[in-house]
Amino acid sequence: MTTDADLQCGDIELEGRIMPASNATFVGSIGAVKIVYKPVAGEQPLWDFPDGNLARREVAAYLVSEVLGWDVVPRTWLRDGPMGPGMVQLWQDVDPTQDAVDLVPSDAVPEHGWRHVFDGFDAHDRPVSLIHEDSPELRRMAVFDVITNNADRKGGHVLEMPGGHRYGIDHGLTFHAEHKLRTVLWGWVDEPLTPYELEGVERVRAALAGELGSVLGDLLTEWEISAFAARCDAMLRKPRFPRPRGHMPAIPWPPF
Repeated sequence: MTTDADLQCGDIELEGRIMPASNATFVGSIGAVKIVYKPVAGEQPLWDFPDGNLARREVAAYLVSEVLGWDVVPRTWLRDGPMGPGMVQLWQDVDPTQDAVDLVPSDAVPEHGWRHVFDGFDAHDRPVSLIHEDSPELRRMAVFDVITNNADRKGGHVLEMPGGHRYGIDHGLTFHAEHKLRTVLWGWVDEPLTPYELEGVERVRAALAGELGSVLGDLLTEWEISAFAARCDAMLRKPRFPRPRGHMPAIPWPPF
């Protein structure tokens, strides 16, 4: 049996590298537990995330998910590994028969159970539409993305689990102090949050004054934590899903 102490200190055995990925990402195991390992040394800083602090942002996203109480992010932690310090996350076996986010012919958008995001053309100039499911699990992920300022919610960053649960992964581009929200989950624009969703945001905002704020202080800058608190306050003042804003694209590229 693999214990919590093993997860923190046990040997990581690498099995392979996930390709393609802009940052070095490996699949491995700690004892009998399958994990994803992203060494800090393999991070590729971006112009708007120049500090290369991606592993800490991933852990911060997990901690926020835990306070929300919605299990949006699989267990994630920092530790040493074969290529130095990095982020480790529990591997998730998805259901390959499910697609929470999809591209479909524009004349085949389902009437029920799905939300339309935008229309475009595929590589053969055929009209297609980006859609995502209309589910409580995905709504909660969208709320999480707003308050964490997720700049990279691609369709491939949504894991469709057996039984209907949805995990979000790849949260290195979060918590920027400037508005950076880029997501494929725009299907609920202007709709009010449910009381349950609001309670989650309230829990996070309250926790920022205590233990959560203290722990995030080791992972994010003071400026980023202040901006995070401001986003929570803004959502509590106006409890609706926001519209895209700013000059940057509202959807990451590629969207999957």
